[in-house]
Amino acid sequence: MPRVVIVEDDIYLREELIHTFQKAGYEATGPDSFENMEKRLSMLSPDLVILDVCLPGKSGYELCKGLKVKATFPILILTARDSLDDELTALGLGADDFLTKPCHPKRLLARAQRLLDTYQKLRSIKKAGGMSLDIDTYKLSWAGKALVLSETEGKLMELLFDRYPKIVDKSELFSYVWGTQEYVDENILQVNMSRLRKSLSGIGIKNAVRNVRGRGYVLEVEKL
Repeated sequence: MPRVVIVEDDIYLREELIHTFQKAGYEATGPDSFENMEKRLSMLSPDLVILDVCLPGKSGYELCKGLKVKATFPILILTARDSLDDELTALGLGADDFLTKPCHPKRLLARAQRLLDTYQKLRSIKKAGGMSLDIDTYKLSWAGKALVLSETEGKLMELLFDRYPKIVDKSELFSYVWGTQEYVDENILQVNMSRLRKSLSGIGIKNAVRNVRGRGYVLEVEKL
């Protein structure tokens, strides 16, 4: 179920938009505080953000610009500002679409679904808790931070994401990452898991990859 986050300071409109998306089968939410919004949005790990322009603190334009540096999700600007300059500014800052309000719910839903479909075709994003992994580039994002994993680290993480929250057997890791279980020293797996943990700690992710003695490894994100 796609997760849509509505960034709108008008509480009544925000609730109306949330209801519209929920009724259409989406998971929808909207933060009621606008402090540290970039970090909040990254932790919510949305599939799509509906973003107003006139907001407390940072404007929607500023948020859009900041988010697009690291974002792996589309942004649809929904605003009462309807000039061509406003639309060109939004698109120039990286917004994926621009609609003026009031907007018919069916039009909004259609545009939202188009963006979701487009991004799904462009890249494959896997998610676990607040973390997301782009398997095309092995870019891992969490809490507004991001890093690009090596190919081996990326493959290990991809399989852990696929099986989350289940344990991944060592034999499966060997087969997926190295293509065989024959003549592979188990120390190789331990060394690469240590490197993966070190890489993750660089953006503040600690204890997310746990060794299950005698079996394999499991991804734990509940306490991150």
